[in-house]
Amino acid sequence: MHIYADNAATTKMSKSAIDAMLPYFDVIYGNPSSLHSVGQKADEALVNARSRIAKQLGCEAKEITFTSGGSEADNQAIISAARIGEKKGKKHIISTAFEHHAVLHTLNKLEKEGFEVTLLDVHENGIVLPEQVADAVRDDTCLVTVMFANNEIGTIQPIKEIGQICRERGVLFHTDAVQAAGHIRIDVKEQNIDMLSLSAHKFHGPKGAGVLYAKKGIALTNLIEGGAQERGKRAGTENIPAVMGMAAALEDACSHIDENAKKISALRDRIIAGISEIPHSILNGDAEKRLPGNINFCFEGIEGESLLLLLDDKGVCASSGSACTSGSLDPSHVLLAIGRVHDVAHGSLRLSLSEENTEEEADYIIKSVKEVVEYLRSISPVWNDLINGKREFIIK
Repeated sequence: MHIYADNAATTKMSKSAIDAMLPYFDVIYGNPSSLHSVGQKADEALVNARSRIAKQLGCEAKEITFTSGGSEADNQAIISAARIGEKKGKKHIISTAFEHHAVLHTLNKLEKEGFEVTLLDVHENGIVLPEQVADAVRDDTCLVTVMFANNEIGTIQPIKEIGQICRERGVLFHTDAVQAAGHIRIDVKEQNIDMLSLSAHKFHGPKGAGVLYAKKGIALTNLIEGGAQERGKRAGTENIPAVMGMAAALEDACSHIDENAKKISALRDRIIAGISEIPHSILNGDAEKRLPGNINFCFEGIEGESLLLLLDDKGVCASSGSACTSGSLDPSHVLLAIGRVHDVAHGSLRLSLSEENTEEEADYIIKSVKEVVEYLRSISPVWNDLINGKREFIIK
């Protein structure tokens, strides 16, 4: 059996996305900036896609900027807000300790330029409280950036409430919605969001395509110079095939969002219940306020990399956390942020499901994880010390 359970890293492209892309490779192949008829047909497609994506987010088409993905969108949103604040003498930014590195590294860069960054602590359940944001906002705060849903532990944040606080205090609010878009409902106006980032390959669209929503009136700072594309805010010929695939994928995901969430959540809860039977294991993140397909566990006495390799041998594709940091030997900063100690954080497993997964696959995942954890513990000196009382268990 082969089971793909790493959809938080990337998803399989949907047929609707592929079909939407194909005509723009060899039929409507013009440059949308060209004035001739071939180019104008491509421009019409671009206008169409922008409008369709805006509809799914509850915003206006002119508030949508196409990017290469979520990381670029995060960078442009944060840097733009920082430059706006800088002009007003406001150089304080609020974020959280468990953001994606596209956010954290951008904030590190701004700190070197003299900005002050406050990273809010995350509660053990993986939720940031609106009161924390309210308490941290100062007169010189120019931006609050809090992810919509965490990419590792799947916890969904109180975005509407945080956005309301920012509105009342006159502070721009950005959310990294890369993991949320297409999986939970988003309405930027209703949820008080000023800027939002998403990436197509997280909801069955193509890689290398993303969106930055910026509320009308927010002046974006260019990251890429060289042309007048995207209203002069993102130079470079637009990737029309990818944009069309992204629009189709987002429409498809949003039109089935409730039924998919119901099915995937049931599989998620089935797997969580099964894996929870493993002694000295713990679910990371809130059991209810989490993405439909996210499952994240720590197992005491084992090492995560070995767990992944042996699961792969059994045909289960999973991860230990963010694909962007999979080459790192350090434990997940997300798990450390919610209070997991290093030894426990090293033994983590993230499973992320899609609507294509089945109950049979869920049961096979449970069986495989139990077998692999038992095997790894049987050969682990650390586990031997734990069961013989030479060390104390951290996960009770």
